Amino acid sequence: MNCPKCFSKVETVSFGEIEIERCLGCQGLWFDMLEKEDLVEIEHSEAIDIGDAQVGEEYDGLQYINCPQCNVKMMPMVDKDQAHIRYESCPICYGTFFDAGEFRDLKEHTVLERFTQMLGILRRNL
Repeated sequence: MNCPKCFSKVETVSFGEIEIERCLGCQGLWFDMLEKEDLVEIEHSEAIDIGDAQVGEEYDGLQYINCPQCNVKMMPMVDKDQAHIRYESCPICYGTFFDAGEFRDLKEHTVLERFTQMLGILRRNL
């Protein structure tokens, strides 16, 4: 498999029993269906995201990319709790691609982000 953004080869990286693909060029991360959701719940899993966030920001502008597995256009997505995190998702296989630094950022909630998230939960429950 090649990276959907820079087209470099990817390597398989393991964290616990979960294996994901990391680009050897831009260091972006490919998650098969539900791997991202599983890894978000595991403490210290952000260690798999070794890429430079500045490089990730440069590639973040490339949003209309093809899925490296299905070869269909991926959909640009925004994280529901942290709107500054943008990633791509495949509508067929449900794989997701995060640019370098984005998964690390996803795992780091600031105090303001946690407060905003709690307010949203309270509003939904009222």
